[in-house]
Amino acid sequence: MTGEDNSFMTKMELLPPFTDRQNRIIALTERQGFVTIERLAQEFSVSAQTVRRDIIALSNAGRLQRFHGGAGPIGDAETLRLDHGQKTHVAVDSKMAVAQAASGLIPDGSSLYLDVGTTVEYTARQLNGCNELRIFTNSIRAALTFDPKRHEVHVLGGRIAGNDGSLVGEEIVMTLNGLRIDFAMIACSAIDNRGRVMDFDMSKIAVKKAAMAAADSSMLLATPSKFGRTALSTLATHDDFDRVITGE
Repeated sequence: MTGEDNSFMTKMELLPPFTDRQNRIIALTERQGFVTIERLAQEFSVSAQTVRRDIIALSNAGRLQRFHGGAGPIGDAETLRLDHGQKTHVAVDSKMAVAQAASGLIPDGSSLYLDVGTTVEYTARQLNGCNELRIFTNSIRAALTFDPKRHEVHVLGGRIAGNDGSLVGEEIVMTLNGLRIDFAMIACSAIDNRGRVMDFDMSKIAVKKAAMAAADSSMLLATPSKFGRTALSTLATHDDFDRVITGE
C-alpha cells in the first residue's frame, strides 16, 4: 500500500461511526429532498441544537448538504446546490424540451419576465428566435442571450446573488409591482407531493411572486426531476400557474 493509500485509510478511520439518529437523518434527506431542523427535532424528540450538531457532523463527512434551517441530500443525481456550470450540463434533454415547449407559446411582440436558472437560460436561447419581444429579467445570463437589435431587453437591477448571474433586491420587486406584462416564466427548486412549488432562496421567491402578480399569464418551467421533492419555502401552488411546462 502506498503512502497516499495509507493517508486515505487514516482519514477514513478517523471518521466517527454514525449514530442511529444520524443514519435516519441521512435516510430522511435522501427520501424527501429537504428537511428542516424543526422537523428533525420533533421526529427524534431532541433539541434543535442537537440536530444542528448532527447536521454539521454529517455535512463534514460528506453525507448531506447543510442549508439555512435544515439539510438536503447529496449524491450523483443531486443538483440543488451544484455550481452553475455543472447545472448547465445536467438534464440537458429535459431542459431543451421545456425550452422548446415554452418558447412555442410566446407570440411575437409579447412582453415577458424571465426568471433565473439554467432551464430559463435554455428557454431564452429559444425565445431569441422570436421577433420584437420586450424582456424583463433579473438574470444577467438570460439577458445576454438576446439580440438587442431585435428585442428590447431590460435587466432588473439589484445585488448579485450568485455566480449564476442572478440579481435580487427590493428595487426589483418595486419595479415589477409597477409593470403589466403578458407572461411570466418562473423556475423553481422543487414541487412537493402536495403541489407546493418551492425554492431555497427567500429573496428570489419575493421576485418570483412579484413577477407572477405583474403578468397576465404565469408559466412554471420545471423539468421532471423537480417533482416529488421539497425545498425551504413555498412560492406558490401548482394550480396558481396558468401553465406548467415539463417538456413531456
